[in-house]
Amino acid sequence: MHTTPIQIRFNDVDQMGHVNNAVIMEYLDLGKDAFFSGHGLSPTKSDFTVMVVHYDVDFKAQIHYHDRIQVETEIEKLGNKSLTMMQRVVNTETNVVCVECRTVMAGYRRSTTSSDVIPPEVREWLMR
Repeated sequence: MHTTPIQIRFNDVDQMGHVNNAVIMEYLDLGKDAFFSGHGLSPTKSDFTVMVVHYDVDFKAQIHYHDRIQVETEIEKLGNKSLTMMQRVVNTETNVVCVECRTVMAGYRRSTTSSDVIPPEVREWLMR
């Protein structure tokens, strides 16, 4: 599992006093970027990449401005052309899971602008 600490910014908080749900999606994107970059898959430099095709998000607990949180990211399922990623936003002081998100991502080849099978070398490090 890969963890990404998140710094909550003042403008992340809405009028209800908690982090806006749309901003939480940005936190999940930061977790995805750190996960893939940490595994050597550059989102901008590689010919092969993955793209989001489906989100399933459960907002379980509020996140407030002074909370300490992190995004936990792992691969839940690896198919031929797609993968399912599980992410959690966790309050590190209370261990409360605030958000759970399953994301289906499809393999994509920039040079052909089409879907593609996940290459063996990418499959190998995705499952580490």
